[in-house]
Amino acid sequence: MLVQPYLFFNGRAEEAAAFYQRVLGAKVDMMMRYSDSPEPAPPGMLPPGSGNKVMHMALTIGDTQVMGSDGECGGKTDFQGFSLSLTAKSEAEADRVFAALAEGGQVRMPLAKTFFSPKFGMLADKFGLGWMVLVAE
Repeated sequence: MLVQPYLFFNGRAEEAAAFYQRVLGAKVDMMMRYSDSPEPAPPGMLPPGSGNKVMHMALTIGDTQVMGSDGECGGKTDFQGFSLSLTAKSEAEADRVFAALAEGGQVRMPLAKTFFSPKFGMLADKFGLGWMVLVAE
């Protein structure tokens, strides 16, 4: 059994993919636009002019594949009730990744030493997606 996160960026998926490529070294494994679909979206599902938006994408970040879409292209993301946890290999990597993900976002808990990690912090990136960055001991 495999469980993978599937994220709906509501019209910002391509921007998100480029951001995660730049800050995390993500690899775009696949990207399909609504206009490439063999079947049209149900009437009323998408705003007019959404054909170039992302119907489905797969990104590899580190050892994990994360999938995503522009969803219904509503414009506002709503990532609540979860965060993605990123385990850095070193404190320097944690510092770099945390700062990069925080660009245009909101730091919820600055990186600091905790009882379970030499560096742990939480943030929401510029898309509102929650991240927990830590270094495993």
